[in-house]
Amino acid sequence: MSSLGNLRSRLFIKKSVDGISAEADSHGLRRHLGRMNLLLLGVGCIIGAGIYVMSGNAAANYAGPGVIFSFILAGFACGFTALCYAELASTIPVSGSSYTYCYTAMGEVFAWTLGWLLMLEYGLAASALSVGLSGYVTSLLGQFGLNIPDYLSSATVQSVMGNEGMEFIVTPAFNLVAVVAIFIISMVLIAGIAASAMVNNILVVIKVTVLIGFVLVAFDAVDMANFSPMVPENEGGFRYGWEGVLRASSTLFFAYLGFETVSTAASEAKNPQRDMPFGIIGALIFCTVIYMLVVAVMVGVVPYKELGVPDPIALVVDSLGRPEFAALIKIGAIAGLSSVLLVNAYGQSRISFTMSRDGLLPGIFGKLHKKHKTPYIGTILLGIISAVAAALFPISLLADFVSLGTGLAFSIVCLSTMWLRTNRPNLDRPFRVPLGGVVIKGFWFGYIPCAGIIMCFIMIGPVLFDIIDRAVKGEVIPAAFLSVYMLIGVYIYIAYGFNNSRLSKTIKQENTL
Repeated sequence: MSSLGNLRSRLFIKKSVDGISAEADSHGLRRHLGRMNLLLLGVGCIIGAGIYVMSGNAAANYAGPGVIFSFILAGFACGFTALCYAELASTIPVSGSSYTYCYTAMGEVFAWTLGWLLMLEYGLAASALSVGLSGYVTSLLGQFGLNIPDYLSSATVQSVMGNEGMEFIVTPAFNLVAVVAIFIISMVLIAGIAASAMVNNILVVIKVTVLIGFVLVAFDAVDMANFSPMVPENEGGFRYGWEGVLRASSTLFFAYLGFETVSTAASEAKNPQRDMPFGIIGALIFCTVIYMLVVAVMVGVVPYKELGVPDPIALVVDSLGRPEFAALIKIGAIAGLSSVLLVNAYGQSRISFTMSRDGLLPGIFGKLHKKHKTPYIGTILLGIISAVAAALFPISLLADFVSLGTGLAFSIVCLSTMWLRTNRPNLDRPFRVPLGGVVIKGFWFGYIPCAGIIMCFIMIGPVLFDIIDRAVKGEVIPAAFLSVYMLIGVYIYIAYGFNNSRLSKTIKQENTL
């Protein structure tokens, strides 16, 4: 075989399903999570910045009252992928989520690329959430006379809506509040999955209760005139109109990231084959209903153009003249954002843990704490990176980056589902994607997976267009960040992962024997 052929063969080596299943009992992590833990893990990650922070910006800057349709569209897109995740998680119940599925279906170089995107997705999601958390903490403390200066609670790079769309400016600020939030969450994660699950469950109960209370209290103040027009006339680009509804849905897409995080917990689930589908699909359905209720009340009480603030739900409650309930809402928002931050940081640490075990990242990311059995060093390092991003970038930019990573990861999951159905049709699948599909030239094309891929690209299309358009107009920060991040990933794989791949070494040993 030629050297080019050897290189190609090396880059596309794949994990076997049997080998992955064998790893499931040798990871060293503790199985503490039951069915309700997994459901609450998903709910804990989904209900957060999407509704507490980004919903207001999406309504004010893009969709108007049509933000309701944006949530429906984003939830609909995620629904197709959730069914694929449920099948794969029940079939291959190990940590690593879509990274592991891709390693099995498409080979190592694609798995590395996806894993690197997942690191971006989870890391910047944590950054975005801590920025939102900073806004609510600052607002709550200010209500009690403790004022944190803007330069310690704002990002260095800030976004403003100009005549030609979103623009970015550099300021002397540094979001210290967001940095502290990530530090606290990292310490909770290091304490162990049982402690993390307990904290998450408490926070989920608080935030869901507060959101339901918000709907009940504010419902009587809804003014139907605020829904007219439901979709405001387009003012150019993605500002209002159906173009704006689509752009808002791509921004809110990352708000549904939580059900994917459930799949990263497979190695710590008591009965993953039975409970993973329940946690994934149940969390998505429950949270979509909550989103619809809250955002409908929000745009019904306050005119949509006034909602472009870091704490839109608190703004709505303030407009009701209920300061005591406003404080309660802010406490609920802090609990909500903290739980999502916790689960996102958890997902990121488990992805890096799995990649480290595969030899694609340095072993320090896979080193477990002697007492707590958690990848503590990796958690600390990733926390530092997320904290730096939180201190430097605004939540609008972070949300776009996360949506990009989410859409690409979801597409790979849908493709992996079809690949496994094609090549391993007889695998035990406790849960199967419904509606079936067709076989074309030996490859199974599932109706649901194909719809999922199409919807994912519809979601990320406006984000990509926006980033390219900004770069052409001189706003190079988003494009430069993504380019540098991908170049760093290429360097790490070439310099470390390619030579230290555990799978490659195993295959070489077998061939030698």
